[in-house]
Amino acid sequence: MRLKLGLSLHPSGYVRMCNNQLYTLCVHERRASGRLESMTKKRPTIDDVASLSGVARVTVSRVLNGGENVRAEVRERVLKAVEQLDYRVNVQARTLAGGSSQLVTIVHPVDQETEPNSYWESALELGALRACTSQGLQLVTRRIARPDWGERRWVTELIDQAFVEGIILTPPFSDDRNLSQFIADRGCALVCIAPGSPNNNVPATVGIDDERAGFEIANHLLQLGHRHFAFIGGLIGHSAAEQRWDGVLRAMREAGIPPSQIESLQGDFTFKSGVDLAREALAKAPGPTAIICANDDMAVGALFAAHKLGIEIPEHLSITGFDNTPVSARIWPPLTTIHQPIQEMGSRAVELIVEQLKRPNGQFSPHHERLDHLLIERESSAAPAGVI
Repeated sequence: MRLKLGLSLHPSGYVRMCNNQLYTLCVHERRASGRLESMTKKRPTIDDVASLSGVARVTVSRVLNGGENVRAEVRERVLKAVEQLDYRVNVQARTLAGGSSQLVTIVHPVDQETEPNSYWESALELGALRACTSQGLQLVTRRIARPDWGERRWVTELIDQAFVEGIILTPPFSDDRNLSQFIADRGCALVCIAPGSPNNNVPATVGIDDERAGFEIANHLLQLGHRHFAFIGGLIGHSAAEQRWDGVLRAMREAGIPPSQIESLQGDFTFKSGVDLAREALAKAPGPTAIICANDDMAVGALFAAHKLGIEIPEHLSITGFDNTPVSARIWPPLTTIHQPIQEMGSRAVELIVEQLKRPNGQFSPHHERLDHLLIERESSAAPAGVI
């Protein structure tokens, strides 16, 4: 009589099915415990993970590198073995051995209560992707929900499990000095996008002179003859937006404009906040003759509010934005704004990641780079009524 043989996964390991009787082939709980004890006496290797999880070395590698064609139950066992052994990969050793993951991750915040600034993210990613392609790297994105902004678990997952070799932080993460230090201490290449101020504990930063840009757009409106202003700012703690406000204030001080003629409103970079806060500012008397917004999305919202109120732009109200996103040139009237080279920022961030990877062991000196910005004058700004 022919025996029917097959393999099945049992909680205690692999077993053979023979005439419906189960005969354990390996991985009794006691033996597994003994192996685990012996493995943890030395630094665990990928072979230790393979042995403990009962799979081939190549399967472990496939799981750890996010490969496909791995059954969920096998993936779970491998990850459990990684956790039990506290298995870690030495990124520098992988690079020297030709086993570099070649992964760069760009990290974005996610706030479920507000819509994302889609152009900012996509433009930054496009610039980074083009640079990664030319450098032979792979780009992945990671979005962190607001409840996890203060956590560090996602960082260790990126470095120790996904094996990323470079991390690009966007605001507000790029303003978190403790987070930057935590990443740098783990030996991962790091670039911060648009941080509020240079931080020598961070290997590299890329941004523009936000204070200067804020000064220039406010000075543009002052030269047109405006004297009553509203400023719609960004998220609390967003240092780049706060620096734009600092630049606006400096322009007002130099022009002799008292603080009473400038109303500051706290936005969140969304279209909705631009609509709501512009309505609030325009409901007061005397209302502003110019509204300066910390990004284009809020400026478009302010334009929408003004149109709904029947206010002619720019004849009776000037509105300016920041970023020079595509929508700024497509609405009516087109927005006066500050061009921020977002794609170039993403591309340059990757280049700085590569420079760090080429100079391991702390040989990379802190590098803080400011790219050029440009004032783009369009039809949303003009001299206020009665000023020639």
